[in-house]
Amino acid sequence: MRNPFRRPDPPARAPVCLALQGGGAHGAFQWGVLDRLLEADVLDIRAVTASSAGAMNGAALISGLAADGPEGGRAALDKLWREINQSGGRNVFGDSNIWTAAFGGGWLKDNPLWRAGETLALSLSPYEFNPFNLNPLDRALKAAIDFEAVRASPIRLFVAATAVQRARSRIFTNPEITDRVLLASACLPHLFQAVEIDGEDYWDGGYLANPPLWPLFSGDLPKDILLLPLNPFRRDETPRKPGEIVDRLNEIAFNAPLT
Repeated sequence: MRNPFRRPDPPARAPVCLALQGGGAHGAFQWGVLDRLLEADVLDIRAVTASSAGAMNGAALISGLAADGPEGGRAALDKLWREINQSGGRNVFGDSNIWTAAFGGGWLKDNPLWRAGETLALSLSPYEFNPFNLNPLDRALKAAIDFEAVRASPIRLFVAATAVQRARSRIFTNPEITDRVLLASACLPHLFQAVEIDGEDYWDGGYLANPPLWPLFSGDLPKDILLLPLNPFRRDETPRKPGEIVDRLNEIAFNAPLT
């Protein structure tokens, strides 16, 4: 006879694959969703496929899960975004409005002289304004992610990067994951120099796969895929200002692989 005072068994965790879209500093919103999912502990995550900021979230998630289950995943994601904030916050990912984000007054942004200076700044190559190829994300990744744990994890990770010369998407898997792979997947070419891996240069993976879904079609992975998008598919108004236009173009470009 069943004991009426016995606590009910917790529901079985649903096996699932995660698909994490990239979107620069908007990855912090994705962190919030992942944190809530981990807190609820209702998912059995078997694989993660991702690009750009999503790839960083995915690697931190898997690193933390290996250390201490769902609570470890939450702690690793929290550490990642605190480290990113210490490295410059949202601008470290390359907001196209980077040159005006520090100024709150609309009068300055609308000034023709300021706009001319903004256009000039955006026309500079990272090989010109950052000749020493400094990337603050590298420090944040090394501080927050245990790459050995990611490489050894049974949770499969697929990270996309765009091969510059061949214009093809390359998918990196667990044994290949390093900080340089994540930097390549998040390499916006107007802000960072291309990341060389195995003799080939790479840019942001979101240009061709944001995120890559085809690696999840393997027969040994769960059929359910939870997609966490970051870039708005729809805007209610047409952008008018230069920075807003560039932002919307980026959103359209980075959503194209999913549409």
